[in-house]
Amino acid sequence: MIRTFLILLLFIPFTVFAHGDEDHGDAKKGTVKSAAYFSSEATSDKYELLFKYQPLSAGKESALKLYVSDFNTNAAIDSANLQITVSGNPNIKLTVKQVDKGVYEVGGIFPENKAYNLTVNINSALGPDLLLVKDIEIGKELAAVHDESVVTNHWYQSTIFYIILSLLAGMLMMFFIMKKTNRKVAAAIIILCCLLPTATFNTAGAHDGEDHGGGGAKGGTLSGTFMVEKESQFLFNVLTQKIETGDFNQSTQVLATVVASPQGRAVIQSPQTGKIISLKATPGQTVGAGQVIAVVEQTIDAGTQSGIIAQNSDWKAKRNEVEAQYTAAKIQYDRLMKIADIAARKDITEAKARLEQAEKNRALYQNIPLQKVQAAKYFNLVSPITGIVGNYNYSVGSFINSGETLLEVTNLNKVYVEAQSFATDANQLKELAGITTSSNNKSDTTLYQLKLVSAAQEVNAANQSQKIIFEIVNPKGQFKIGESINLYLSSKNISTQVIVPNDAIAEVNGKPVLFIKDKAEQYSISYISKGASNGKYTTIIKGVEEGERIVSTGVYQMKTIYLNQ
Repeated sequence: MIRTFLILLLFIPFTVFAHGDEDHGDAKKGTVKSAAYFSSEATSDKYELLFKYQPLSAGKESALKLYVSDFNTNAAIDSANLQITVSGNPNIKLTVKQVDKGVYEVGGIFPENKAYNLTVNINSALGPDLLLVKDIEIGKELAAVHDESVVTNHWYQSTIFYIILSLLAGMLMMFFIMKKTNRKVAAAIIILCCLLPTATFNTAGAHDGEDHGGGGAKGGTLSGTFMVEKESQFLFNVLTQKIETGDFNQSTQVLATVVASPQGRAVIQSPQTGKIISLKATPGQTVGAGQVIAVVEQTIDAGTQSGIIAQNSDWKAKRNEVEAQYTAAKIQYDRLMKIADIAARKDITEAKARLEQAEKNRALYQNIPLQKVQAAKYFNLVSPITGIVGNYNYSVGSFINSGETLLEVTNLNKVYVEAQSFATDANQLKELAGITTSSNNKSDTTLYQLKLVSAAQEVNAANQSQKIIFEIVNPKGQFKIGESINLYLSSKNISTQVIVPNDAIAEVNGKPVLFIKDKAEQYSISYISKGASNGKYTTIIKGVEEGERIVSTGVYQMKTIYLNQ
């Protein structure tokens, strides 16, 4: 039993040392693949030019693709006027033809297999410029590129080799120990062998500088730089902008809710029970104040109906009386007109006045019946404000009770915002430089100003918060009632810092990053430390420097390309 235990102890030092299947940097065996194309680029403070081409031969028609973009924004330059010549060889004629926005095809015949320099005279909306593109290789073949993603180990680095070596060494040491007659020497050798595993483990754990597949110094397996072809940049509308230092005032973000202003919402209700006869407006239609929305026929009981009939009977008697007066006045006037040459002028004038008054009374009573019936049975529902008609709760022919809501009219040209704040924050409202907000509509980049309408008049007993009401100045209908928005309370303290748009910041592995453009088709990722934000811009503490070009549009596409490299 003791002998078996000693054998196991002797095996430990060597098995700990045998940490196989690791990549120690000298065991890589790369695969070979061909490069896709040649490229040459040139930049100025206005333009970025990129030539891409397949292997070209002297004396044959050559075709090169030229990508022209704004150096600062990476936007494709359309309809540029290009004049391209070969530096030192003015006899070589080159033709330029636009094939797409920002993409041009350059054709010509190069007489020799060598490197040529091209002079590009360009003029567009950005202005004129002259650039020199170096090293257009004619007659050169694409070189093979080693792919080091495939890794293999040598035979002496395998786990099986170390296990066999451990067994042989253990057997030899056991044979040596059993041959010793001095037990003290044997015990010393056993203790030494027992201490070796610890020393071997420390040695194995301290072998820095080896590649174990866990990434480089940056702590990730992905490379810090990656390639994005110019075609993809134009396709995904990848735009850049230069990082600049600017004036930044810190702001606090507060969650708020959009509510209607007192004159911004009207509830149309029926004052009496009745049946809807007609609807004069459609949902979504803009109506003015006083415009008829619906016509309702009043539901009349038997008593009311009897009263209307009695009123009509009285009206009939009065109408007959007025009709008789009109007939008598007309007869009298006609008789006097027949004897006008002998009748007194005073009598004719009085008869004419009597007839005109009788005509007015007769016309009045002829129009009264329809007015009285309509006033008794029908009434209109009108909009008290100018706004947009909402959805109807009832349709034509439906009965609506007194006090029930038919629809709502909303005016979004003036809306209020309710925000909750604690006492300490509410006291700072008077010391702010401004209060702004932005709509949830991504296409609307306007930063809207707010003004304080009403400070808190009471405190919520549950959380001791205060309700403050603001008005959005000129909301342009971009905010909906009940919508949740963010308010940005800007302080008066202004500092000069490196700032970037919030849309340019992405997250990779839970960390904020910016994508930086290094060359025409080369980008790099930079992990950053963010500072304060005002809702539109964020200050950068470290990670980028002023003057670098960062991706501001198409950030999601860049992140996808980076993660899929």
